[in-house]
Amino acid sequence: MLLIAGFAIWAGGIIFLVAIAAAVALMIWELASMLAPGRDRISFILAVLGALVVLGWHWAPANLGLALIFAPALVAVALLKANRRVFVLYSVMIGVAGIGFYSLRADYGLVWIIWLALVVIASDVMGYFAGRLIGGPKFWPKVSPKKTWSGTVAGWFGAIIVAFFFLNYTDNAAELIVISVALALAAQRGDIAESAIKRKAGVKDSSNLIPG
Repeated sequence: MLLIAGFAIWAGGIIFLVAIAAAVALMIWELASMLAPGRDRISFILAVLGALVVLGWHWAPANLGLALIFAPALVAVALLKANRRVFVLYSVMIGVAGIGFYSLRADYGLVWIIWLALVVIASDVMGYFAGRLIGGPKFWPKVSPKKTWSGTVAGWFGAIIVAFFFLNYTDNAAELIVISVALALAAQRGDIAESAIKRKAGVKDSSNLIPG
């Protein structure tokens, strides 16, 4: 899976677009499967719509492409019997994230996709080890009891370290550092959001389609 993702990022273009569409479809499948367990047909329909959001945004006129982001959410309102608001919110966020990821590669090149990936990985790895070794107060115990403030802050420092390796590619070092920390925080909040969805849906784990 990592090799495929790495090749798609390196290749860019249509290959990367299709990879992003597939990733969005899998994430929406996971979301729908958690919120509507046992209803695989609905999950499949929503996942296909998720992929079409990315593909449609690329090829459709600008206004129509933006409107497509809401397609899975609108269909879910009709198909899901429960947890509609949660699905609407997070499906739109997944679509926006997928389109943003593709746009970053298309508009700014390979370097900044590598930066984004390294920031997320570094913040996650440093946060994990700091949380295990240092421990301390919990970041949000009601939602994600394993996350600590020490791990959260260590993740920010991991993002800053990555940012320093990319200073040669920007004229605004301070801005890059701030954005890197903000990205790390967004990734951490994404983990917390997944924990919140699991708790609301009453499931322990999401599906195994996407490792991790």
